[in-house]
Amino acid sequence: MKSSIVGLKELRENLDTYISQVDKGKAFIVVRRSKPVFRISSPEEEDRWETVIDFTKIRKGGVSVEELLAKL
Repeated sequence: MKSSIVGLKELRENLDTYISQVDKGKAFIVVRRSKPVFRISSPEEEDRWETVIDFTKIRKGGVSVEELLAKL
């Protein structure tokens, strides 16, 4: 789904409106001074992500970034 762009001030001033739109499945990229700062979307949208690898299956507690980068 394509995200709409909204200014941070606009989001703050009309938060309830944006919350209801996010509940309906819409997503927004929030900008401050013309630079993107974060994205808001419904939690259900995260279910679209696919797990590529689960490092907790390799070792309980996962694998540290340093160890992973050393293997590359």
